[in-house]
Amino acid sequence: MPAWMVVEDEPDIYDVLLAMFELWGVQGIAFVEGGDVMDWIADVDAGEYTGELPELAMLDIRLPEFSGPAIGERIRTSPKLKDIVVVLITAYYLSPRDEDAFKKQAQADALMYKPLPNNSELRARLSALIVERKARLAAPAIAATQGTKIPKVAPKNAKP
Repeated sequence: MPAWMVVEDEPDIYDVLLAMFELWGVQGIAFVEGGDVMDWIADVDAGEYTGELPELAMLDIRLPEFSGPAIGERIRTSPKLKDIVVVLITAYYLSPRDEDAFKKQAQADALMYKPLPNNSELRARLSALIVERKARLAAPAIAATQGTKIPKVAPKNAKP
């Protein structure tokens, strides 16, 4: 069963997201405070967490102690979590400049505004982000294997 993570300080929002994840057959991992998720990431990196690692993290931009972009930035430095999808979420209007800055800091795959899309649209968008990230991560490996083909060379003494 895949796992998705939510870091959200509004109980109503993370409860709804966790319920949706369960309906979709996805294990939910939830944190209310940035400090708790930062400790959890350290545990994951130290090999102290034995549960299913998430393939996606939804991070509220404004959280107590650590912001969503700071958590995303930390995720990208984690050897075990660096390749997961990072989605920033917020209920606050952001200027295009702030959107870009937050996405860049977190190396986020997307930014979504609350209220989030309906159940089916949200699932489709998040699933598409996972597929896109996996394809991007696989592309260099595929290119490397295609680039290592050994060309056939005729022996020097071969007759045409």
